[in-house]
Amino acid sequence: MSIIYILIPIAMLFVLIAVGVFFWAVRTEQFDDLDRQGASILFEEDTPATRGDAAASRTEPTDKP
Repeated sequence: MSIIYILIPIAMLFVLIAVGVFFWAVRTEQFDDLDRQGASILFEEDTPATRGDAAASRTEPTDKP
């Protein structure tokens, strides 16, 4: 029965931390654009590749010997 005197304050501490993290996320606008990440997987971007792909880094051959 004495363990409950330890578990209740620990549970209250976890709840306070969770509420604090939630309000931090709301204040820093983490929940503003929820649809963009879900739609970005469905559509390709029109921007060129920024990775170091071999196809993206090829140059056109020149006519000079």
